[in-house]
Amino acid sequence: MHRLLGLLFAVALPAMACLSPYSEGAPLLQTSTSSHVERESQLLEIGSPPKARAAFQPSADLKVVSYNIRWRSGDDLKKLTRLFQEDPEIGDATILGLQEVDRNKKRSGNKNTAALLARELGMYYAWAAPPTTAGEKEEETGVCILSAYPLEDVRRVILPHPGPGGRRRVALGATVKLGRVSVRVYSVHGETRLKEARKIEQMKAVIDDLAGHSKDMPAIILGDLNTWEPAVIDKTFKLFIGERFQTPFAEESTFFTRVLFMPIELKLDWIWLRSLESTSHGIDRTIKLSDHWPLWIVLRRPTAERHMIR
Repeated sequence: MHRLLGLLFAVALPAMACLSPYSEGAPLLQTSTSSHVERESQLLEIGSPPKARAAFQPSADLKVVSYNIRWRSGDDLKKLTRLFQEDPEIGDATILGLQEVDRNKKRSGNKNTAALLARELGMYYAWAAPPTTAGEKEEETGVCILSAYPLEDVRRVILPHPGPGGRRRVALGATVKLGRVSVRVYSVHGETRLKEARKIEQMKAVIDDLAGHSKDMPAIILGDLNTWEPAVIDKTFKLFIGERFQTPFAEESTFFTRVLFMPIELKLDWIWLRSLESTSHGIDRTIKLSDHWPLWIVLRRPTAERHMIR
């Protein structure tokens, strides 16, 4: 079924209004060196709430959520905030990895979505956006990590290979210290319209960044990898499993839309784990604020004595 739906999606994709014509080699916007460096520095933001919520007890399990929120704002953002606080599946998470998070865009009321969520949830946060490109209409739409614990070693990872109109995508990495164990977390938003091999290379760029840390360091890579093609789904499993990652999710649909009046569900979103153990997981299909569904997973808290899952 995924293969049939993926074929329909591929046929209709060029006509979808949300995507510009595909031009893989389009040039980046030319700027002076000084203004470019200044602009790039502004596309990574790190902050803490005025009042951080109390950290969890050492024995508690950890909930991790991944969600492409599709630039929710206004009343939708208020609803989403309540869900992150109270929903039985995605509420009260230790770590949130979000994608399509706006900052200072007209469509979202020129608000700083990551900072607003951090304030309301009492969480630390980091946010990153791709470089500016010529004609780009997704400027200052990026990825975000929110955590009940402070974030360290925050890094913006520009993914290789431009998409339509030369637009770029990013991942965001940060380290969360849980007692004596540090966990590396990445929130990723891969490009939709790339050749299959280049999509895999975007994922490899995140794994390569992780390689700068200890090979035994527990890690979470989550987000919208835009794996709507069945072959890319297969290669994604092969890539991550080959790098000692595991996931409790199979090929369950995480994205929904309509193409030519036909409902389409595809597998775009993932949570991958290294050296961590999940105790439960799910996809909250009751939440339809975005065209994606949120994924959640509960992890056994890693300890210095037992943080490697062999």
